[in-house]
Amino acid sequence: MTDRYLSVDQVAEVLGTTPRFPRRLIAERRITFVKVGRHVRIPESALAAYIEARTVQPRHRTRSRYGRAA
Repeated sequence: MTDRYLSVDQVAEVLGTTPRFPRRLIAERRITFVKVGRHVRIPESALAAYIEARTVQPRHRTRSRYGRAA
């Protein structure tokens, strides 16, 4: 097992949010998590997959022939 398991507070810190947001992701089953007794842990790989799936790439706009944006 090389995957680290993060607490809700650690996930919130990585995402730059309050702990409420990761808890909502868990409640809505939008992210993979593991229950260890009463504790909830999120694997680093699941967090990376969540971030990758929601990363929006910039859109390259072509310019018109006359210099105005298309």
